[in-house]
Amino acid sequence: MSKIVEKAELYVSEILENKLNPKFLYHNLRHTQRVVKSTKELLNFYNLKPIENEKILLAAWFHDTGYTKGVNNHEEESCKIATKFLEDNNYDIAAIKDINAHIMATKRYHEPVNLQEEIIRDADASHFAKKSYWETTDYLQEELRELGIATYSNKEWRDENIKMFRNEHKFHTTYAKENWEEGKEQNLKLLVKEKKTEKEIAKKEALKAKYKSESPDRGIQTLFRVTLKNHLTLSDIADTKANILLSVNAIIISVALSNLIPKLDNPSNTYLIYPTAIFVVFSVISMIMAVLATRPNVTSGEFTKQDVQNKEVNLLFFGNFHKMSLQDYEWAIQELVKDKDYIYSSLTKDLYFLGLVLNRKYKILRWTYTIFITGIVISVLAFGISFHYYGQTVPGT
Repeated sequence: MSKIVEKAELYVSEILENKLNPKFLYHNLRHTQRVVKSTKELLNFYNLKPIENEKILLAAWFHDTGYTKGVNNHEEESCKIATKFLEDNNYDIAAIKDINAHIMATKRYHEPVNLQEEIIRDADASHFAKKSYWETTDYLQEELRELGIATYSNKEWRDENIKMFRNEHKFHTTYAKENWEEGKEQNLKLLVKEKKTEKEIAKKEALKAKYKSESPDRGIQTLFRVTLKNHLTLSDIADTKANILLSVNAIIISVALSNLIPKLDNPSNTYLIYPTAIFVVFSVISMIMAVLATRPNVTSGEFTKQDVQNKEVNLLFFGNFHKMSLQDYEWAIQELVKDKDYIYSSLTKDLYFLGLVLNRKYKILRWTYTIFITGIVISVLAFGISFHYYGQTVPGT
């Protein structure tokens, strides 16, 4: 590397790091370094004179320094900065003009007139073919927004990039066409695929929205589903409560039969007869009522075609069809699904009769718990009274 190029690298790095607006997230030192790297890759392929290589590298270093002065006419500003630096270093005037021409070749829509301009233009757009394209394009989108130049949605930005790839940009040098074009096409395919995927998702969402708008019954279906689930849960809770009472009273009676009642034939324990009887009777009543709360009530299990045609039978409850043949039941279900009103009517009946069953269960359970608690209290009082008034007067106690 020539000394002037080394000086230019230090000079450009310093001004881009310290004088460039931090909102330039893309057109900064990192971008310039990438362009210089791509320029060297191209120059290594082409057998140009050292002076030509030097001028192109200098142009690559200075091509975006004009952004330190603002966005507008930054290429011209870059030429001014390069000219001053090169004149201060006694660089050849004619060569400075060539370098400025190379810088101006990076201007958008410029059509290169020679190999040197083709090299600098391809190097400046080399990121289109790189894997780092996705990172750099995001930085450019954000930079435009931060600077107040343009604000793009992700969809709009992707469409702009596709348009750039297809309609505006092209590689000029033979080397770039042979080595970078494939990477560019790959990135374009990914952009198009992303757009296609987004379209498919949007189409699915539109169909879903359309389905929802055309299916106001979904709310009704959800109402029935949630309510039926709640009813079944309440029924399970009632059965669990009844089972708890059955288990507790079974244990109480077992203890009474094995430990308490055998002792009553002893004359000294006669005072325990009434408390024990009260204790056992209340436990037995509680058990009976707990059984009644969970005792199933199955209906006839048959229906006629006339019942189905008149919509008088709930085909959703097993008690109405368990004695029917499969053929008759299939026919009835087919009739049911033909009529939306019949479906909702059946669901409503199902809910209603479930509610009646729950009402019966919880009423019996309430009485069962009341009787159980009352029996426990009365039994304890009876035992206490018996011990107090009679236990001490019985001989041998």
